[in-house]
Amino acid sequence: MSATPMRNRLWAVGGGKGGVGKSLVSLLVADGLARRGVDVVLVDADLGGSNLHTLLGIRHPSVTIGDFIERRVARLDDVAQPTSTPRLRLIAGADDLVGIANPKFGQKTRLLTHLTRLEADVVLLDLGAGTSTTTLDFFNHAAGQVVVMTPQVTSIQNAYGFIKAALYRKLTRAFSRDTEALAIIEAAADPGNGNTIASVADLRAALGADRADLATQCVSEMDLSIVVNMTRTPRDRQCGRIVCSVAQQYLDLTPQLAGVIDEDPELDGAVNRMAQFLAERGRSAARLGVYDLTTRIVQAARAPRTPTPDVPDTEDEEALA
Repeated sequence: MSATPMRNRLWAVGGGKGGVGKSLVSLLVADGLARRGVDVVLVDADLGGSNLHTLLGIRHPSVTIGDFIERRVARLDDVAQPTSTPRLRLIAGADDLVGIANPKFGQKTRLLTHLTRLEADVVLLDLGAGTSTTTLDFFNHAAGQVVVMTPQVTSIQNAYGFIKAALYRKLTRAFSRDTEALAIIEAAADPGNGNTIASVADLRAALGADRADLATQCVSEMDLSIVVNMTRTPRDRQCGRIVCSVAQQYLDLTPQLAGVIDEDPELDGAVNRMAQFLAERGRSAARLGVYDLTTRIVQAARAPRTPTPDVPDTEDEEALA
């Protein structure tokens, strides 16, 4: 890799409900980065539902993220295991620990802290489906955020819902000590309660001038990329722009359409031999579909450092053990 310092290196891949191919997209992006000379750590952050090690042909990982959470391993970097792709290491997930899908506050804080210390050019988090607070906190902690969707109407709705949930989670944490503001934010997040707050612009007005700057900062810190997976038609390939447009209109966010992946029979047939598929270095539709996103990640990683991303709390991590 170039001697140019890598910045903004923590990226998270999330989405709405399952079935959009998020883990496969994460794997393709990580593999694509590694083949461009980037040292990558791919983290299976789907706590309680891990599958990346299986896709990579690793039947029984010798060490998992659970060993770090349970303090059997002191450094998260020691959990990162080599894969068949040079420059790509995997931190395998664990679903054999009771309650791992909802870690305690101290566990989550320690994990987020150590993610920023991993020895890699880029750290890529493959998140679980849905909008649990843990998933949203991981997503908001990343400097770069990827939302994977498909052209299905329900997936379009879920992608927007996920983005909105992430933003409102960020706002809730920013105003956690302001009970009046929290009440306004919680009301705005629920469109079914009859409130008149239909957009972030309305929310800022409701919060008042003294709080508007902090709300604007929360919005500006989100760096969103949309990836549309399993497309078949020209209309399918444009559906990501719907999410971008609605997010800009109602949330003041400006997501970038950073990848369109056509339905790929070659990839579908390779799910059970993914490690071999990656080793073949073919120019499949799926590989080409993530090229723009890998370019965006490399360019962002080499850009000047952005403000420190959202973290759960400022308390000392060891005091939370």
